[in-house]
Amino acid sequence: MQNTMTQYSPWNRFLVRNKKTLIGGVIILAVVILLYILIPTETGAVLNATVRFSTPLVLGALCGLMGERAAVINIGIEGQMLMSAFIAFLFKALTGNLTLSILAGILTGALLGLFLGWMAVTLKIDQIIGGTVINILAVGLTGYFYTTGLTTEGKLRPIVIPILSKIPLIGKVLFENPPITYLAIFLVFIIHYVLFYTRWGLRTRAVGEHPRAADTVGINVYKMRYVNVILGGCLAGLAGAFLTLEAVGSFERLMTNGRGFLALACMVFGRWTPIGSWGAALLFGLTYAIQTQLQFGGINIPHQFIGMLPYIVTIVVLAGVGGRVRSPAADGIPYTKE
Repeated sequence: MQNTMTQYSPWNRFLVRNKKTLIGGVIILAVVILLYILIPTETGAVLNATVRFSTPLVLGALCGLMGERAAVINIGIEGQMLMSAFIAFLFKALTGNLTLSILAGILTGALLGLFLGWMAVTLKIDQIIGGTVINILAVGLTGYFYTTGLTTEGKLRPIVIPILSKIPLIGKVLFENPPITYLAIFLVFIIHYVLFYTRWGLRTRAVGEHPRAADTVGINVYKMRYVNVILGGCLAGLAGAFLTLEAVGSFERLMTNGRGFLALACMVFGRWTPIGSWGAALLFGLTYAIQTQLQFGGINIPHQFIGMLPYIVTIVVLAGVGGRVRSPAADGIPYTKE
């Protein structure tokens, strides 16, 4: 009896289900440690850039999975990030208040999430078209209202955590970051817990898998979908605020540069789980970091080929896992109450 209980314990199931991922993680960790011993400066720079580049990707991926766990496809993450980045920058230029600017970016993402919910849940239009509308709207509005030469001073600075920041290899990587980066890491674990260990998360997953059955037991399907899409919009808004207030400190037209679509790839590669999506975001962030390191390292390769690296990795990853992952059963299907 004891052996049977051990065999089917949650820990054993986790190890069996994620065996390949864990093996790959151990191999990557060993390679990173070896590189840190051989070339510590370059390795540290790449790891720092990896975390920095992965932040908007993981926030966008969390936005996508919040919607899709409730069966609302959101391909408008790119537009939500772009519009939020613009509004956050505009508030910073007008008020000079970073906190208010971050809240403005988050509110912008939430409003666009509400707009998507209205199109997908209430009007029941095709969700791909709804997301495309948001993307086109964001590109048009930001391009029209952006004033060339508009500048602002100051951006979010790194917060150094004493003692922990002195740990070799991971100290500066994990414990010397600006606030939105810290918040993104915390949100990964918070959302994972909420989705898989709370009643609200159970209801969200029920709505995404079997909305008719969820409705039968008294769950408000429309409300759950609206709430999830709006909360996801807040995360996309935070990603946009990161770009202008923490990463760059300014705004440029089309500055998201496809990050919203890469975030969707992270979500799929992460199998619609927060921790898996974070791992995928770190992988894509690593490709961006390597790309930057190669460009500054004087490698005699045309920069166009180096710039293609993140997108080549995206294609390879999606081609490799596309047929072996399963989205929520009701994903993208409008629900009509009988």
